Amino acid sequence: MENEENQMNIELSEDIALGVYSNLAVITHSPAEVVCDFIQLMPGMPKGKVRSRVLMTPQNAKRFMQALSDNIAKYEQQFGALDEPVTGMPPMNFGTPNTMA
Repeated sequence: MENEENQMNIELSEDIALGVYSNLAVITHSPAEVVCDFIQLMPGMPKGKVRSRVLMTPQNAKRFMQALSDNIAKYEQQFGALDEPVTGMPPMNFGTPNTMA
């Protein structure tokens, strides 16, 4: 019976289901929110384009970080360890300014 209470219905529209590709993320924050900009940066091009922006409360950002870490661990158990990030690419928090809203 408890399992039925914890179920939720989540709708995924066709345009969102297609997803977007990102190879760089810029993460900024204020006391009230964490902003994740997912960017597509093409090799050899000096300019990238933000493909998606996600805003979360700091608490939900921490829950997301824990869920992502758990999923990466499960991925590596199934498919093997991931290599370290490619050198020459900026880190995922590249250019993160100290922001205040």
